[in-house]
Amino acid sequence: MVSQAGVLPPILALHAEEAAFLWTQRERAVQPSRTTLTAIMNFDTRIAAHLDGLRVAAEGGWDPSTVPLGSKEPGAVFAFSVGVLEAAGPGSVVSLLSQVEHTPAIHSGLLSAFGWTSTRFLRGTVKGLLASSSDFQRRVGIACCGMHGVDPKGSLEAMMRGPSSMSRAIAFRACASIGRGDLAQLCAAGIDDEDPVSRENAAVAAVLLGDRRRALETLARSGTAEGPSRESAMSLSLQALSLRTGHQLLQEQAVRKDRERWVIEGSGVVGDPSYLPWLVTQMRTGSLARLAGDAFALITGADLAQLAMGHSSQTVETGPTDNPDDENIAMEPDHDLVWPDVDKIERWWAANGPRFQKGTRYFMGAPVTREHCIEVLKTGYQRQRILAAQYLCLLEPGTPLFNTSAPAWRQQRLLAAM
Repeated sequence: MVSQAGVLPPILALHAEEAAFLWTQRERAVQPSRTTLTAIMNFDTRIAAHLDGLRVAAEGGWDPSTVPLGSKEPGAVFAFSVGVLEAAGPGSVVSLLSQVEHTPAIHSGLLSAFGWTSTRFLRGTVKGLLASSSDFQRRVGIACCGMHGVDPKGSLEAMMRGPSSMSRAIAFRACASIGRGDLAQLCAAGIDDEDPVSRENAAVAAVLLGDRRRALETLARSGTAEGPSRESAMSLSLQALSLRTGHQLLQEQAVRKDRERWVIEGSGVVGDPSYLPWLVTQMRTGSLARLAGDAFALITGADLAQLAMGHSSQTVETGPTDNPDDENIAMEPDHDLVWPDVDKIERWWAANGPRFQKGTRYFMGAPVTREHCIEVLKTGYQRQRILAAQYLCLLEPGTPLFNTSAPAWRQQRLLAAM
C-alpha cells in the first residue's frame, strides 16, 4: 500500500530498521576493539545506503520530523534524526530535541546523528542551539562542535563555567576534542568540580592539553580505582606518565592479586620491551593469555593473527552459552582477542628481540612519533587507533583530538590532510 506521500511504508520501515541495527553494531565496533578503519567504512557504507533510502522518501514527501521518537531505540533515533537534520528547518530540529531531551537512554542516537551529519547541514542549526535559552540544546550544540572539531569560541568557556554539571562535563570533553590549549588552566581547575563525571572529563582534557601535574595525578588515581572509566583513565595516564613513573605505578599495583589484568594491560601501554619476556609467560595462563598477547602486540606491533602466531582453541568460557539455565549473559572481556601460540611467539621474539631497546617506550613496534601515530590511525585496530589519537595530543598539546568514531570517509579525509 502506498502512503499519501507516495512512499511505501514497509520499505521505509525496512531502511529505518536496517540503519538502526547497523548503527548498534557500529557503536560496539568503534569502542576499543579489533576493528579497523576499513571495517568501519564497511559499516558506514551500508548505513549510508539505508539513510539514502530515507532521504529518497523525504524527497517524495515523507516528513521525518513527524516520527515519534520517545519510545524508539537509540539506533532508530539516529536514523530518523539524520533525516530531520538534513531535510528539516530549525523549527523541526528544536521539536526533535524536545522529544528526545527527557529520555537519556536515547541521547546517544541523537548525538551520533549530529556527529554523522555533514557540517553543511548544521551551520545555522548549531549556531541557533548555542544561542538557545535551553541548557539541553546548548549541550547538544557544544557536543556537535566537539565531534566536528569546530570551535564554538565563547560558548565553550561559558558552559565550562556554568551551573549545570552535565553541561560542564560535555564542555570539558569538547575542549579536549577541539584542542583549546588556551583553556587548559580552566580544565585543570575543573578537577575540583563537585560532579565526578565533570572532574574526570576535566582531568582528561587538562592532560591532553599539556598538564603533567595535578591533573595527571588525578587521572592516574582514577585509573587505579574501580569505576566505569577506570580503563580509559589508566590508558591515558600511563601514556602521559614518564616511563619510570609508569613502571613504578605498575609495580605498586602488581602486589595486589586482583590487579593482574590491570598490570598486563598497563604494561602494554607503558611500552617498555623489558616487559615482553614476562608477558610471554603470562600467555601460558589461560584466563590471561589473550590479554597478554594483546599487550605483547601493542608493544611490538606484531599482529598475532596475520603472522599466524595465534589460534582459535580456548580453555575458558568466552561468554553467553546455549544453556537456558545459565544466568551469565555478559560477554567475556577478551572475546575478540587472539589466542596466542606461545611457541611461535617465543621464536618470533628470539629473532626480533634485539631490535627493541629497553628503557624506550614502544607503541606498535616503534618509538612514539607523530608520523608513526598517523600510520597507526590509518592501519591499526580501534584500540590502537584510540591510543594513537591520544598520543598526538600528548606529543603536541593543543592538537585537536582525532575523532576515531567519526564517519570513516571523514576520518580518511582528515588523515590525508595530516
